[in-house]
Amino acid sequence: MDKHEVVKRYATLKKRKAVLEDEMNRLRDQIIGYCEQRQVTEFVTGLYRVKLMHQERKEYDDRKLYEALSDPGMWRQISKADSGKIASMLKLNVITAQVLSDTYTSKRIALLQVEKQ
Repeated sequence: MDKHEVVKRYATLKKRKAVLEDEMNRLRDQIIGYCEQRQVTEFVTGLYRVKLMHQERKEYDDRKLYEALSDPGMWRQISKADSGKIASMLKLNVITAQVLSDTYTSKRIALLQVEKQ
């Protein structure tokens, strides 16, 4: 394939990917809605097993986090509210959970798992 065909194919696939992701998001929302209406976290339909799990994620406020971390060097290590880096610093006892108590909000995320049996 010449470069024009490669670029054209890439653009076509990228567009198709966006369409598929939109459809998958709509279907995901329908499956989650089904589970929530019936208050179930797992069901089997045909050859497929569906599991719905929830996870709490912390969304940090950059300004509040900067104020809570009094050491500018510590802020440079994080540079922006990165949950992974913050979790590592907590695990290593570089910072305490008490320091972070007012710097984030918790967000409940639905995780959907569909497996063919």
